[in-house]
Amino acid sequence: MSSQEITVALEVNGLTSTVTAMADTPLLLILRNDLQLNGPKYGCGLGECGACTVIIDGVAARSCVFPLAGAGDRQIVTLEGLGSRAEPHLVQQAFIDEQAAQCGYCLNGMIMTAKALLDRIPHPSETQIRNELSANLCRCGTHIEILRAVLRAARQMP
Repeated sequence: MSSQEITVALEVNGLTSTVTAMADTPLLLILRNDLQLNGPKYGCGLGECGACTVIIDGVAARSCVFPLAGAGDRQIVTLEGLGSRAEPHLVQQAFIDEQAAQCGYCLNGMIMTAKALLDRIPHPSETQIRNELSANLCRCGTHIEILRAVLRAARQMP
């Protein structure tokens, strides 16, 4: 069964864009190639590593396996939609303060997953944070700094 071309109005970071592509095109490709949003990264392409994580209707989702056809009428937030260099989101600032990056490739997924967690559970336990981030891969070994960053952000949550 082949996919058909569709036109979808996407709400990304509060802005609406209309895109036309095959229905089964991964949202990641639309975000990066059509909308020029480079926060989500292409990692494994299988939804296994977390580098492509975005927040869809408040839930962390792997955009590399999320088809364009399912993205219409949803609120999508990418890393670019959280904060700016001048005013980073408190999760982004916590990652900066804890120096929770080495190569930075996993950072998008870690930050977006942490943001979705803190939106659901503003003051999670260390175990809850570890469980939430366990499906995000980091090969550089900044796991302790990442954990500290999420704990810092949780302490700053209202």
